[in-house]
Amino acid sequence: MTKYILALDQGTTSSRALLIDRKQQITASAQKEFPQYYPQAAWVEQDPMEIFSSQFAVMNEVIAQSDIAAEEIAAIGIANQRETTIMWNRKSGRPVYNAIVWQCRRTAEIIEEIKKAGYSDYIRETTGLIPDAYFSASKIKWILDNIPEARAAASAGDLLFGTVDSWLVWQLTDGAAHVTDYTNASRTMLYNIRDLCWDEKLLEIFDIPPSCLPDVRNSSEIYGYCNIQGHRVPIAAIAGDQQAALFGQRCFRPGQIKNTYGTGCFLLMNSGHELISSENGLVTTIASGIKGEVNYALEGSIFVAGAVIQWLRDEMNFFKNSSESELLAMKAEDNGGVYFVPAFTGLGAPHWDQFARGLIIGLTRGSQKEHISRAALESIAYQTYDLVSAMEKDSGIKLKELYVDGGAAANNFLMQFQADILGLTVHRPLIHESTALGAYYLAGLAVGWFSDTDQISELAGETESFFVQMPRAEADDLLKSWHEAVKRSLGWAEAV
Repeated sequence: MTKYILALDQGTTSSRALLIDRKQQITASAQKEFPQYYPQAAWVEQDPMEIFSSQFAVMNEVIAQSDIAAEEIAAIGIANQRETTIMWNRKSGRPVYNAIVWQCRRTAEIIEEIKKAGYSDYIRETTGLIPDAYFSASKIKWILDNIPEARAAASAGDLLFGTVDSWLVWQLTDGAAHVTDYTNASRTMLYNIRDLCWDEKLLEIFDIPPSCLPDVRNSSEIYGYCNIQGHRVPIAAIAGDQQAALFGQRCFRPGQIKNTYGTGCFLLMNSGHELISSENGLVTTIASGIKGEVNYALEGSIFVAGAVIQWLRDEMNFFKNSSESELLAMKAEDNGGVYFVPAFTGLGAPHWDQFARGLIIGLTRGSQKEHISRAALESIAYQTYDLVSAMEKDSGIKLKELYVDGGAAANNFLMQFQADILGLTVHRPLIHESTALGAYYLAGLAVGWFSDTDQISELAGETESFFVQMPRAEADDLLKSWHEAVKRSLGWAEAV
C-alpha cells in the first residue's frame, strides 16, 4: 500500500520537496536555494539546469531522509513559480537560453508596442490578463527574436517552450511528456481561458509557432512517470504555485480568498465557474482544472513582497537572517513617517506600471534602520490592502477574512499589521505549507486518495488568527500617506 505523496514546490529562489503521508503529516522536507542572475538593470534570469538539479536533489534527499522504498510513493505533485519562461531543444534537451524569470522587465517595450497596436482589449477579453512583461508571451518572443537560430529551430519544430512545470515534467519523464496544466497555461498571455485553447490570434501577434507549445491538461491527472529506484512513480498534479496555495488553503467556495507572502505577494479569490472581468486592475485566471472542468479566480499580483526583506538583508546588510526583520521593526514605536514603495521591477496590480521604481520617502535626520525595516514590512500589508479593495469592488463581495501562507506569513508583526490595515481577521494555518498541500491534494485526487474536494475539506487543520486592534481612523491615515508615496514612484523609469 502506498503511504506517501511527494510534493515538489519549485519557487523563485529555491526548490523544495516534501513527503506527506495519508494523514497530511509532513514526514520529511528539504530545500535548496539556487542563484539568480541580473545581466542588466531590471533583467532577471535563472539557469534551467540549476532549477532542475536543485529540485532533483531535494526530491532524492527527502526519500533518503525517510529511508523509504519508491513503491511507497503514490504520486508526485508539482507546484511551480509561474510565468518564468524556458525554451529548450527537443532533440538535445538543452536550454537555448537562461530562464527569463517572471520578475524580468526586459520585454516592457514589446508590451508597449502591443498596446499601441490596439491589442489590449483583446488580450484582456481572451486571456483575462493585462498586457504586461510579467507574463510569458513577450518573453518567448524575446528569445525567438534575440537568440541565434532560435526562431529557425522553432519553425522546424525543434524548439519547445514551457513554464517551469513543463520543464520539470519533461526532465522527470526523460522527455516523454511535454505538458502543462490549465493554471499555468492561463499565465502565458497566449491561452484563451474561455474556450480553453491556445489562441491563434495571439500566437500570430507575438509571432510564436504553435509547435513549441505544450499540451494543456488538467491540474489533477497522470501525465507520465518518473523512474525512482527503478520504480515508475506517476506524476499526477501540476499547478502554478499560487493556485496550488489556493487549493491547499481549501478555498473551494466562491468568495474565499488567500494571500501568499513569498518573493512576491499573490492574492487570489475563488470565483467558481464564473469568469469575473476586473474593472479595477486585477486579472482573471484559472484556479484549477479537474476532470475537464475549470474554476476561475480573481488575482492581484504584488511583484516585490518578501524580496524587499531579502534586499535589506543581502544588499543593505541590515540583518543576517530575514526573521530578524520582525525584531528590528518592533524596536520602532511607529514608522517614523517613513514609507517604502518596493517597486524594484515596477508595480503590479492594481497599478500595472512597468516604469514605477522603488523609493523610500519621509526620511529625516532621526530616521533609523528600524524605521526603514518597519516601513518595508508595512509596504507588504499596504499593497495587499490595495488588492483586497479592488477585489471587493470587482466581486461585489464584502470580504471578512483572509487566509495566509508563505514564508513572510510567519512574521507576527506583519500579520497583525495586515489585519489592522485591512480591518479583517487574518487566519494562518499551523501547517504553513499551503502550496505543497495543494500539490498533495491534487495528486491525491488523481490517484484515488480523495474522492472529491468535500472529503479534502474535512481534513481542515488548526489555524492561528489575528484580529483587528488598530482604530480605523489610524489605519486610514497610514493608507493615505502610503498612496501619496505610491504616486511619487509611478512612471519614474520613463521620466528620467
